[in-house]
Amino acid sequence: MDTQRLADLAAKWADADPDMQTRDEVRALISKQDWKELEERFGASLEFGTAGLRGTLGGGTNRMNRAVVRRTSAGLARYLKAKVPDVVKRGVVVGRDGRRMSLEFAQETASVLAAEGIPAHVFEGVSPTPVTAFALEYLGAAAAVMVTASHNPPEYNGYKVYWGNGAQIVPPHDSGIAAAIDAVGAAKDIALLDEKDARAKKLWLDVPAELERKYLDAILALRPIKKSGDLSIVYTAMHGVGGRWVVQALAEAGFKNVTPVPQQQEPDGAFPTVRFPNPEEKGAMDLSTALAQQVNADIAIANDPDADRLAVMARDEKGALRMLTGNEVGVLLGHFMLTQQKVDKPLVLTTIVSSAQLKVIAAAKGARFEETLTGFKWIANRAMELKPEGYRFVMGYEEALGYTIGELVRDKDGVGTAVVAADMAQWCKSRGVTLLGYLEEIQREHGLFVASQFNATLPGTSGAAQIKAVMANFRAKPISAIGACTISAAKDYEAGTLPLPRSNVLAWELVGGHRVTLRPSGTEPKVKVYFEWNEQLKAGEPMAAARTRAAAALATLEKDFLVLARERGLP
Repeated sequence: MDTQRLADLAAKWADADPDMQTRDEVRALISKQDWKELEERFGASLEFGTAGLRGTLGGGTNRMNRAVVRRTSAGLARYLKAKVPDVVKRGVVVGRDGRRMSLEFAQETASVLAAEGIPAHVFEGVSPTPVTAFALEYLGAAAAVMVTASHNPPEYNGYKVYWGNGAQIVPPHDSGIAAAIDAVGAAKDIALLDEKDARAKKLWLDVPAELERKYLDAILALRPIKKSGDLSIVYTAMHGVGGRWVVQALAEAGFKNVTPVPQQQEPDGAFPTVRFPNPEEKGAMDLSTALAQQVNADIAIANDPDADRLAVMARDEKGALRMLTGNEVGVLLGHFMLTQQKVDKPLVLTTIVSSAQLKVIAAAKGARFEETLTGFKWIANRAMELKPEGYRFVMGYEEALGYTIGELVRDKDGVGTAVVAADMAQWCKSRGVTLLGYLEEIQREHGLFVASQFNATLPGTSGAAQIKAVMANFRAKPISAIGACTISAAKDYEAGTLPLPRSNVLAWELVGGHRVTLRPSGTEPKVKVYFEWNEQLKAGEPMAAARTRAAAALATLEKDFLVLARERGLP
């Protein structure tokens, strides 16, 4: 974009910005003629999709700010009034996490909804994402908004939308809301109703106090077996909003030996002890690990900042703490639920980038198994689609530490899953094994699946172009083998020939049951590659030997694929 056009676009946006801070920020960039930064902020716009919005805080169309939130809320309100005739009676739930600007964005959302005549059911303080999703169904609302950037770095925030069925939005609502947002005028011209006036008109309503009790009772009822006992647990909220909820839920479940990480227990949008508040990231679990060693904990568990994800550390055969992968926790929970809870027509779901091991387990246990596209919205909606056929949704998971148990919350639930994970660990301890010992039992019976992931972070508009080019180049120059591994099936989920919605994902199934999947992230400026290797154990073979062999094969597969990817533009 030429500099004059860029300056005019930025100046016009600043003139319409209702927030003095971001308005001045953009005008300062224009004065300094910082064309590179202005290009990053105005060369594109945050796209509203099936994950809502997520981006860096700051002024500009490609940033999270009051103007973007105000226009998004107006578009959402108008779309709801067009599609949901009783929305003005049912209202919309508004929740938020503890990040910078989450309070302000939640207030903007509620004020816009109220001005549109739609009651906003607003949480008094911060709330976990799964509790916001639960409130939507509990209150019979037409939709919900959760202001959160989940596990992104401190400079991010986001805006997640749920439909009235309790799940995150899927097509056609995502594109419909996006079109309604595009039709909204300048942010400064959007009507607002402040909290005082909205309350007087019963358009700003407090989420009822009893909801917390209802949610806690409901997640405690999900437990397939109640195995509270002497299990020692270290827990971290990762400076997020799950702290008091998880500690209380575990206490009420009978777990009396729970030690929170004190430096990370209270919400803090600055995330002072971690650069990247994601339990999967290097260093994020250091404080938890140190405390778990100090108190000799059996397990350490962690939420991400909005408490929809759960990480688990457990002791290995030598007593050392090891982080379980999302796939390993998902496999453990799936096996545990299918064997400890007897239901007719059980259903388990996972995603196309998660381990295929759950499919093998489900077949052995007589359960229906299906894969969906990446994102819990697809898992939740598919579970609802199959319910009329008599299938009972037992659990679902995605490899990025997201799990839910049963039908209570139609999204990831790091609070409810924490209780079931503790039950599972206590049950293992009562049998004289650790969670990793239980995992070995499962793998000896159902096979050894090991996985890894490669991420390339490509920020900004130039990064988005690189990601697009990598996907296009793989389609233009197809591959027939990955190193010594022959491809048995190549899948392009964007082609419309597969029994799933179109998505920008490529996958290769390899002879021997291995697979590689490539996709851009839906929430971060990344291109992601998922690798899985299916290793056959030899009779009587030590698991350590099989794991060593599988890890070497997996590393070779990753190396060979990255050679092909770099030939096609991957940095």
